[in-house]
Amino acid sequence: MSAVRLPTIAAIATAPGRGGIGVIRLSGQDLLPMARALSGGKAPKPRVAVFTDFPDADGQPLDNGLLLFFPAPHSFTGEDVIELQGHGGPVVMQRLLRHCLSLGARLAEPGEFTRRAFLNHKLDLAQAESVADLIDAASETAAASALKSLKGEFSQRIHALVDQLIHLRMLTEATLDFPEEEDVDYLAAADAQGQLRGIQATLDGVLASARQGALLREGMHVVLVGQPNVGKSSLMNALAGDDIAIVTDIAGTTRDTVREQILIDGIPLHLIDTAGLRDTDDVVEQHGIARTWAAVERADLALVLLDDRAGLTHADAEILARLPARLPRLVVRNKIDLSGQAAGEGEHDGERVLRLSARSGDGVDALRRALLAQIGWQGAGDGVFLARERHLDALRRARAFLDAAELDYAHSELFADHLRMAQLALSDITGEFSADDLLGEIFGRFCIGK
Repeated sequence: MSAVRLPTIAAIATAPGRGGIGVIRLSGQDLLPMARALSGGKAPKPRVAVFTDFPDADGQPLDNGLLLFFPAPHSFTGEDVIELQGHGGPVVMQRLLRHCLSLGARLAEPGEFTRRAFLNHKLDLAQAESVADLIDAASETAAASALKSLKGEFSQRIHALVDQLIHLRMLTEATLDFPEEEDVDYLAAADAQGQLRGIQATLDGVLASARQGALLREGMHVVLVGQPNVGKSSLMNALAGDDIAIVTDIAGTTRDTVREQILIDGIPLHLIDTAGLRDTDDVVEQHGIARTWAAVERADLALVLLDDRAGLTHADAEILARLPARLPRLVVRNKIDLSGQAAGEGEHDGERVLRLSARSGDGVDALRRALLAQIGWQGAGDGVFLARERHLDALRRARAFLDAAELDYAHSELFADHLRMAQLALSDITGEFSADDLLGEIFGRFCIGK
């Protein structure tokens, strides 16, 4: 299939600021004349670096460095690509970029190089998304999983599922030309139900890996709530390993939400320290308390802190009762260094309870493990690839259509249609059937030059 013909684009591909090297990338059709112009008339060989001056329209050098020419289709975008590697000063890079634009290129939009790689079938949509995920990876574990997706491991598993669905669809639709009384016998002879169960099991495995990958990418928002002076800020500092929040013995010290991202086993946890919850006439503190409840509504997990010396008070019970029913919570009894109790885990009135000391650190490691267990993290095994919420949604929709197919097995037309819808849902992941507005949303979040 021939590459899609689009205007030539150019952008600085290296990060803003000063650096030893700066890279400008161009992509388009028939760029050999432009490569000659940028190298002062030299004819670059494909994929061979040429050291040269980069002259302006009057032949005066703007900079010097390496020029590489990648002819289509053997390039990242599938088009002709030129890379200029010069000195990484902002002024030098901007002068060179303006000259590229004067030669007929236009400034690239965010993600446009990767979008062209997708349009020209160099990458599928899941692989294209993993380019941004690899750049944005917050941990080594996330980077390794994003690289797996970029190399096609996620896509291969989706394609394998689609192939199984196509085979079962062909089998099913072939029976529609037979008399109705022969349909079930024909499908039964081919063990269509067994094939469906096999597809369901395979999809469940992919969905489980995708959930783990989504945790690696998105992490979890954890809000710390409780009465004033129970040690929320101290616990946040202990989990972060730094003095992020101000800690004093004065009740109401924290008056606004304080946010910090930490990594536990490669999983990003977005910690939100909040104002202590109590009745107060202080207008500023009231605003902080209102923001606390707003943070609770957006959180994925609540850490409810108590003072172990006082136990579960009436005020603590009111806080627990006010938490949204859908919000998982973990009760933490802090200050065991003052209560004399040992660190450990237990249960009280159906609530999971951990005892620890944020000040001494005793029991904090157990809390880290409990947080990972609470979000369902099972470790970054070999099959974990980075995934997005839209991937999970597509997999869930496909599973729902397979469940519907199982229920309508006796009705061949409905059975076949449910299989078709499951196939379409899976194809959304790799971008075989993607609307332009979805592509715009995805690639619009990339950096310029990628």
